Amino acid sequence: MITEEMVSRSPLRILEKSTQGGVGKGNIGIIAARKGVGKTACLVHIATDQLLQGKNIIHVSFAANTAHIISWYDDIYHEIARRFKLSGNTDIYDQVTRNRVIMNFKQGGVAITKILSSLKTMIKEGHFVADAVMVDGYDFSKSSQEEFSEFKQFAQDLQISLWFSATTHRDDPSKDEKGVPTVLSPYMNNTSILILMVPMQGYVHLNLVKDHDIFPSPDSLQLKLDPQVMLIAEEK
Repeated sequence: MITEEMVSRSPLRILEKSTQGGVGKGNIGIIAARKGVGKTACLVHIATDQLLQGKNIIHVSFAANTAHIISWYDDIYHEIARRFKLSGNTDIYDQVTRNRVIMNFKQGGVAITKILSSLKTMIKEGHFVADAVMVDGYDFSKSSQEEFSEFKQFAQDLQISLWFSATTHRDDPSKDEKGVPTVLSPYMNNTSILILMVPMQGYVHLNLVKDHDIFPSPDSLQLKLDPQVMLIAEEK
């Protein structure tokens, strides 16, 4: 009952209601921002919300190490638990920790095909049946449409959702006519949800750029990232 309340009151329900049900099985979502804005925190909050629903998560990191990823999961969980006065409840913490796997790769060090093959084997053979995969630190400027289409095929084959973080570059703020950063434009055909994180005074606005086949108005998603606690929150 406690976790049901935590899930039902999560601002991420607004994301689902503001879009066509969220990313959905077999689809890809991208959270994009320049460095240091809070992309990893967003991914971890989305993952933690699913973990609290009893789902299994694989977090694939292309960063140099995963120590900061584990810290994000702990910090975000404990902040949510503090708000719901669950700080002493170890059962829920043990559940969300048990239901996640964190993996680390070097982009270019191992072929994406091989990485996805390993993930598929892990999931299909039942060693860890994931409901979603978070892909953090993937450099889209070093990718290709062909490589990204492999991720899309992977999501469709296993009927799971994928969430990516994407870095937009401060020195290249250009966007296409639909408001998509140019570094991400080549990948939109295989992307269902695109959210841009826009720094504002005291908070970070989450701007819904693409919702499946729709490109909505910039203020259609009333969510923000609170930089004090790095949680997604409803805009008041």
